[in-house]
Amino acid sequence: MNLHEFQSKQLFADYGIATTLGKWVATPEQALAAARELGGASWIVKAQVHAGGRGKSGGVNRANSLDALQASVAGLLGTRLVTAQTGPEGLPVAGVLIEQPCAIARELYLAVTIDRSRERVIFIASAVGGMNIEEVAAEQPDKILTFVVDPIAGLQAYQCRKLGFALGLADKQIGALNKIMLGLYRLFMEKDASLIEVNPLIVTEAGELLALDAKITLDDNGLERHPDLMALRDASQEDARENAARQYGLNYITLNGNIACMVNGAGLAMATMDLIKLHGGEPANFLDVGGGTSAEKVAQAFKLILSDSKVKAILVNIFGGIVRCDLIAEGIIKAAAEVGISIPVVVRLEGTNVERGRELLKNSGLAIINADGLTDAAKKAVTSCK
Repeated sequence: MNLHEFQSKQLFADYGIATTLGKWVATPEQALAAARELGGASWIVKAQVHAGGRGKSGGVNRANSLDALQASVAGLLGTRLVTAQTGPEGLPVAGVLIEQPCAIARELYLAVTIDRSRERVIFIASAVGGMNIEEVAAEQPDKILTFVVDPIAGLQAYQCRKLGFALGLADKQIGALNKIMLGLYRLFMEKDASLIEVNPLIVTEAGELLALDAKITLDDNGLERHPDLMALRDASQEDARENAARQYGLNYITLNGNIACMVNGAGLAMATMDLIKLHGGEPANFLDVGGGTSAEKVAQAFKLILSDSKVKAILVNIFGGIVRCDLIAEGIIKAAAEVGISIPVVVRLEGTNVERGRELLKNSGLAIINADGLTDAAKKAVTSCK
């Protein structure tokens, strides 16, 4: 789950991480009041969406008067901001963050995440931060610094000092970096985050270190331990089908293809998508209905699939170990009765009660394309789209 910048900065403040706190507003009138409360003669207006690259896409603007501030806020609210990370559809802007500008001397990059190959928390940093950090990582990987945190000892002060020297910071700035990094690490561990990114971490002209931006991604598996953070979820920034799937305990991710998949088991779902690609097709989604599914859950899965206008065929690939094949068949029939299925449906069933499941589908009156094995199913699904 992603947090907005203003939410992330509040958490930063709670953990003693030096940052630029502003005011979140949802109307031009609120923006005017926020600017007067913050003071100053100019302000930064930041669109609050769950995507990077806002500065390159008109989502971060400077206003040098109150009239310009109101115009900038009015021009962003209610629009969809398109960045390199959102795709062409963009994300809705329901609020903006108003901040005072900072006198920036240097821009750095700092992040905490998990290196799954090492099974460790790592820090990533660069002396070249800012909007072009992706290009730096791709074209100048030697400028990206990483180090591993020992899970027993935790983050050590010497590691912070070593990184400070590598970033070319002065003595007092290294002390400030130490405090920021210790706060980030504590926040990361205590809130079950999977990524905390500060881009840029700035050195001001006065020599101070401040987190000018803040991005936090939380591990969904840990959210039950943090109901306060769960309440910060902004569903408008997430895929509507993925949100609906979550309510029914379905693991669903929207993709760009036209062959929908409904599979039980994440590994089998990945293999199904791979075979679709291998035979010239494009999967429209990842959908794992889980091991202990029901007819109702399968029906909801079909409704999700059919709500995607790009879908031209459906491949159902079920291995009935825990889940029974007849329950899957009942769910398909129930979905067809409720919403109708006018596109080809390729079904591969194997396992518990498979014969009963096939019989139910055969007698349902649906135009089901039966498949003998996964490869045959993938080929038939690709062919049915042509």
